[in-house]
Amino acid sequence: MSNITVVLEGNELKLFIVGRFDYSVIDEFRESYMGVVDKSMDISLDFSQTEHIDSSALGMVLNMKNHLEKEDQTIIIKNCKPNLMKLFSLAHFERKFKFV
Repeated sequence: MSNITVVLEGNELKLFIVGRFDYSVIDEFRESYMGVVDKSMDISLDFSQTEHIDSSALGMVLNMKNHLEKEDQTIIIKNCKPNLMKLFSLAHFERKFKFV
């Protein structure tokens, strides 16, 4: 079963992370955004169906941001559950990403 669902709507790439977001999905996560040629495309990560993230997931999100050469807060992180938001806050992700 795929943990990453990719939806392209107009100029927005939406990534839906389902279940556990950890090192076991690193290749799948990379493949979800590696084909993005248009660096001006809007990117969002939806965590509404994510049960767990770990430190490797935080690193994967930062690597995605660097690969896509995005400025701070131009990647949107959506629908975080309180336990996920706590981890993002501890890592000060609000400085680098926009949360909605």
